[in-house]
Amino acid sequence: MSAPKLLPLASEPFTAPTDRTMVPSERRAFVRTHRTCVFSHARRHDGPAMSVVYYVPTDDEVLISTTDARAKARAVERDPKVSLCVLDERWPFAYLQVYADAVVDRDRALAVDLLMAVGGRLSEEPIGDDARSFFETMAAEEHRIVLRCRPYATFAQPRGDDAPGRSVAGTVPWDAPDPEPEADA
Repeated sequence: MSAPKLLPLASEPFTAPTDRTMVPSERRAFVRTHRTCVFSHARRHDGPAMSVVYYVPTDDEVLISTTDARAKARAVERDPKVSLCVLDERWPFAYLQVYADAVVDRDRALAVDLLMAVGGRLSEEPIGDDARSFFETMAAEEHRIVLRCRPYATFAQPRGDDAPGRSVAGTVPWDAPDPEPEADA
């Protein structure tokens, strides 16, 4: 796999509209400008497992750092279908469900780059290259890997006065175009 270009933390996260459901381009912007999600995967027994994680987007993937020993990695290798519930950290609270196909990437350089990017999201400032050796040691000691999640659809609840046929609601392909504006009657 080629090394993805990690997107920087957005200076201002996309604000979901409160009077309608997000159109496809807004859904992609929401994912690309936020930093936390609930990562969900199938378990062999019981219901799905879920954990809150920081993530880093690329142009076409969502990257999550974890350790090789965690259940997330084993679950993705068993079944690549995962769900991400991307969370807005501001009120009024908004979220977007993302369905994705995930793969485990054990590239150590990517794991280090991702750890540094996550650190930047936590501190809200980019991590300088002078800290790279710290993150290289962390990645090696913790056996860090990357979950590369490639979105294929999103799900959003209708908001406001949405009505069927008038808005983009429910499950929509990740790369769907925005609907044409309605002509005034």
